[in-house]
Amino acid sequence: MTLEQSIQHFSQTTPDKVAVVCGDSQITYGALWQSITECADRLKAEGLEPDRPYVFRATQDINFLILYCAIHYCQAIAVPLEQSAPQDRFDAILSDVTAHTYSSDIADILYTTGTTGKAKGVMESSLALESCADNFITDLHFTPDLLFIISGPLNHIASLFKIHPVLTVGATVCILDGLKDLNAFFDVFSLPFNKFATFMVPASLRMLMQFSADQMAALADRIDFIETGAAPITSDDMRRLSQLLPHSRLYNTYGGTEIGCMCTYNFNDGRYMEGCVGRPMKNSSVTLTSEGGVVCSGRTIMSGYVGDEETTRQVLRDGCIYGSDLGEFDADGLLHLKGRQGDVINVGGFKVDPAEVESAASTHPSIRECICVADTHPVIGTVLRLHIVLSEGYELDKRAIALHIKSRLEQHKVPTYYDTIPSLARTYNGKVDRKFYKK
Repeated sequence: MTLEQSIQHFSQTTPDKVAVVCGDSQITYGALWQSITECADRLKAEGLEPDRPYVFRATQDINFLILYCAIHYCQAIAVPLEQSAPQDRFDAILSDVTAHTYSSDIADILYTTGTTGKAKGVMESSLALESCADNFITDLHFTPDLLFIISGPLNHIASLFKIHPVLTVGATVCILDGLKDLNAFFDVFSLPFNKFATFMVPASLRMLMQFSADQMAALADRIDFIETGAAPITSDDMRRLSQLLPHSRLYNTYGGTEIGCMCTYNFNDGRYMEGCVGRPMKNSSVTLTSEGGVVCSGRTIMSGYVGDEETTRQVLRDGCIYGSDLGEFDADGLLHLKGRQGDVINVGGFKVDPAEVESAASTHPSIRECICVADTHPVIGTVLRLHIVLSEGYELDKRAIALHIKSRLEQHKVPTYYDTIPSLARTYNGKVDRKFYKK
């Protein structure tokens, strides 16, 4: 069933069950469905027609979900933008999407962040949305008694696509406006539920472990699972999180706007394999090119880019997505990501994945966060530079950090230059903005 059909179903079978919680507000399945149909009537009265895009800002509240579902109920196309989208971006995207016609199977258009190139409108079919929900339900084991906490922006796949499995099984979703207030996150656990789950990028998980480890450990018997993704998680962070939550399922998931959710791996298995994203999920398939490029196919992949047939042909060929991720399968059939083609740095003829350097450096106690970038030495050419966000109470000790990295990696992966920065540049969805450091 579609998300809307599921909500309608539960509005009849469990109308008084809470579907969505947001701060002090909540709404039952019965009231949610009524609000969706009333909103759809207003949209139709305003002139919204089937197969036409509707651009709106993704507020982090119940009203977002009502509007999102109402657009689908009108058989139109939802185009959610980040909550803080400036008016010129809003107008540009509105002009872009309304200039084209769409097939009747397109349900969403999601705009990429543009961190690795020009922002593009990714067309998602109803089949892709339903298949992603089915993947999550089957492989992450969503159940009706679950409360799933969403703290990321609802216009981004990592958060938006969690609404689908939660409400498809008749569970409850809790929407937070980011993680700026950690107390608000932990206050959710005072709600009358026994099973909780959430998605967080690795940087957010590290922040919770750094500042609220005891509070997390106290919830060990109530956290059913945590999913992470969108950026690499270090083996040290895997190990620490597993120690805090020994009975929870801890998933590292591989996905993206163009491919949906593809693979997942429960790293709470004692191995803590960095870069491992597991096996393909129910409706997905992954193969590798001869150069190690990751090729994704299945029911969860996009239908193409809005108004850009040339780029679509470059990426989507014969039902397969050819992206920039590199990977390899191990003897057990588990996929291990090995960086991105555009991020690899050539140092003296050796190819270096900056994420590997960052992972090794992050285990030094003085480093809270870091990013490894290419720089130029006047004699030896391309070298590595490490931008460092220091942990509280530490000063930069370049030699100690260099020796620490050298003890874990080959010599050509040890940065030549080191400097400190107050914080890492990030996109609105929490990912490190590598494009910013390539300027």
